Amino acid sequence: MAVARALVALILAAGLAACGDGAPAPSPEPTLRERLIAEPITPQLGGDTTRVGSAASSFTFLAENAGPGRMRVFQFGNRLFNTNWVQAPGSVKTFDGLGPLFNRVSCAGCHTFDGRGRPPENTGDPMDSILVRLSIAGKTDRGGPMPHPAYGTQLSDRAIGGVKPEGRAIITYVDVPGTYADGTTYALRRPSLSFADLAYGSMDIVMTSVRVAPQVIGMGLLESVPDETLLALSDPDDADGDGISGRVNRVWSDSGATTLIGRFGWKANAPTVLDQSVDAALGDIGLTTSILPVQNCSEVQADCLAAFDQGAADGPEISDEFVTKLVIYMQTLAVPRQRNETDRRVVRGEALFRDAGCAACHVPTLKTGPDAALPELANQTFHPFTDLLLHDMGPGLADNRPDFEASGSEWRTPPLWGLGLIQQVNGHTLLLHDGRARGFAEAILWHDGEAAASREAFRAMPKDDRDALVAFLKSL
Repeated sequence: MAVARALVALILAAGLAACGDGAPAPSPEPTLRERLIAEPITPQLGGDTTRVGSAASSFTFLAENAGPGRMRVFQFGNRLFNTNWVQAPGSVKTFDGLGPLFNRVSCAGCHTFDGRGRPPENTGDPMDSILVRLSIAGKTDRGGPMPHPAYGTQLSDRAIGGVKPEGRAIITYVDVPGTYADGTTYALRRPSLSFADLAYGSMDIVMTSVRVAPQVIGMGLLESVPDETLLALSDPDDADGDGISGRVNRVWSDSGATTLIGRFGWKANAPTVLDQSVDAALGDIGLTTSILPVQNCSEVQADCLAAFDQGAADGPEISDEFVTKLVIYMQTLAVPRQRNETDRRVVRGEALFRDAGCAACHVPTLKTGPDAALPELANQTFHPFTDLLLHDMGPGLADNRPDFEASGSEWRTPPLWGLGLIQQVNGHTLLLHDGRARGFAEAILWHDGEAAASREAFRAMPKDDRDALVAFLKSL
């Protein structure tokens, strides 16, 4: 729709100019966003890194174009990703240091088979692959969310022996009814969050954000898109009048000790795979690194502080060598190939995806530069269906928790590649940042704000067209 409006504007402008002086006005150059939207999609969604995938292992492969020397590091990184860390002192010193507070004992505990997490199946069940971000009003001196004075920036619902877990998060749902233009009814799930068994005082004044673990394929490609591309795609003031005003999130990099453009996380609050990895190691598993060497115990958590002090002299719990191998593993995870790309419904669905304006934010094509994180990631044309920018998604999806420059209603456009394989990899089809959507249709129907026109275009489609658009998304 945005592209169509732009074309209409060009035609009208040319016609008016011709009436004035008899010569057509020169057409303006298309924007980078328009050029990338217009590029054809190929089944090689990850460029030369693409691998064929159709089962539970679809997200676990080394990039197809990786050199023969990469496999050993990749395999060791895979071991680190799947290691169950234990409380120190352990029988293997290099794999102890869990906690004192944590959410899971491994990276794979949330990102099972390198895939996507989900909310608990039943109310009150443990939150195994989903977490709750916390903060209070204000910002830190580095621009990030202000931690809760007792509970920090993330609720830790598990702890080592002798330390009290911070508490439990409970999600409940209410139905939100709706109707397609053809009269077909549907119901969406609106989540509600509450806490129980809080060990360190109340959380009456707190901002929260529930976030599932995303799949981790293709992160090296996304990291290697030049900053200049993201800045050229951004349009914070909607200068072109198309209703899309994506913007970058500028965030603090602990690894670089500077402010960078955010690329990862639901609000683009992590700038590099390294930053994302060490932050998750500390926040999710309680593992310190040379970049983040201090445990996330608050001042009121005396048992946590005492437990950490006992091993503080031993240095970081993950060595720099291990961190490097873990990061390379995540950078070189292959993107699965598109499936059923010649099926008529899939072809029709792609056209409807574009016509509805979905591609305006879920930009189909991006390109890496020559100075990529690794040689196999350089100069790749790939199809993630994201612009990596923040967009206002309206009040329905708002968590009302700012994150660096992201407002409480802004979210990074999530990549769509691989989502059609989540059922095979992780056994569910729960989508959006908190897993509230039970499939693609519900995820689309939750869109609002900058995406309201696309949502309404989908809602107005006849059932066959809605099914075709979903079939296209499932092929990715």
